[in-house]
Amino acid sequence: MRLIALPALTDNYIWLLADDRGDVIVVDPGDAQPVVDVCARENLRLRAILLTHHHPDHIGGAQSLAASTGARIVAPIDARIPNVDQRVADGDCVVLTHPTARFDVIAVPGHTSSHVAYHGHGLLFCGDTLFSVGCGRIFEGTPAQMLASLDRLAALPGDTQVCGGHEYTVANCAFAMTLDPHNRELRIRSEECAALRSKGQPTLPVTLASEWATNPFLRVDAPALVDAIDPQRRLDRVERFAQIRRRKDDFKAPVP
Repeated sequence: MRLIALPALTDNYIWLLADDRGDVIVVDPGDAQPVVDVCARENLRLRAILLTHHHPDHIGGAQSLAASTGARIVAPIDARIPNVDQRVADGDCVVLTHPTARFDVIAVPGHTSSHVAYHGHGLLFCGDTLFSVGCGRIFEGTPAQMLASLDRLAALPGDTQVCGGHEYTVANCAFAMTLDPHNRELRIRSEECAALRSKGQPTLPVTLASEWATNPFLRVDAPALVDAIDPQRRLDRVERFAQIRRRKDDFKAPVP
């Protein structure tokens, strides 16, 4: 199937997965219009809408798309997401026939209490839990929950394509370099992403293996990160993660 990263709103990505017959799954349509436009332009038929969490920039277009196309909505168990055809929780499976697809549901609380990710066909639709070289802010969970969620995603196969919900990679690389300046893979990723964005191209998807090598939130146990955050070795891994998240919250990316 063909994967499309569709820019929307300020820095969101709406993800489309289309088969060769033109049947389409859309993930986190925060705005309906980009989906309507690409489906009309490429003669695609929207069949299913997968939602990862309740924030408006991820669900804002779902209801109008479902109403105009008949697409079914799949979403986590959360009353803040209305009019859902299938509610899913950890361990559930989403099975679709048009297009033929199957996704395992992984609960990833932290950014929100009911956040889920969808894994299948070598793809990970992870909303605002895992970004390239970053992770989401912790709004409704705890650092321990967020780290446990990231640990679960990091345990997936290295060739998994990470499809996060936002284009934050350049700024995330700038932050990561403050903690891990001698990381060669991070430096290469930073340069590659700057070049992609200068051409208006997305930095996603990216392999999970790349994230293992570059993402400080997946590297809380790496010696370089431990040295940067806790040189006296007084913190446990959750406390280290929380320190990294706080530093990222306060970080101001340099203006290019």
